[in-house]
Amino acid sequence: MKIYIAGSISGQSPDEVECYFSGTKWMFENWGYTVFHPMIGKGQLRTEKIYRAKDYRHPVATNRAIVGRDRWMVEQADVIFMDLSSSTHASIGCMFELAWANEFNKHVVLVLPENNIHQHAFVLQAADIIFENESEALSYLKSLIKDIER
Repeated sequence: MKIYIAGSISGQSPDEVECYFSGTKWMFENWGYTVFHPMIGKGQLRTEKIYRAKDYRHPVATNRAIVGRDRWMVEQADVIFMDLSSSTHASIGCMFELAWANEFNKHVVLVLPENNIHQHAFVLQAADIIFENESEALSYLKSLIKDIER
């Protein structure tokens, strides 16, 4: 089963982003998932001090390249795991990924605390399952792949 990991990137350091995506990827792979996430193949961006929302010049990170590839990966995935619990400002990229997932009829598992900036009718309706904390969401996703692979 294929899973796409989504989470806020803009405004974070490369170390914060790398730690989140690589650690989460490793965990999902150990459970048996094939993992996609928006930072795959973007190692050249690690020289940035803080990730910005637009206008990178490297061919794999132009505005068009980012949008096209992330949309393609969402379309390839069976499940979308989106953790917005640490978001300090609205993540436009995550909102696009959520809309694509909804359009492609993907199973969306969302971590969204009660007082999060993303509490909005569109977000709440586009997600299939909403957890207030990451541990509950991960427990569900671990059991999901085990039950399906039986």
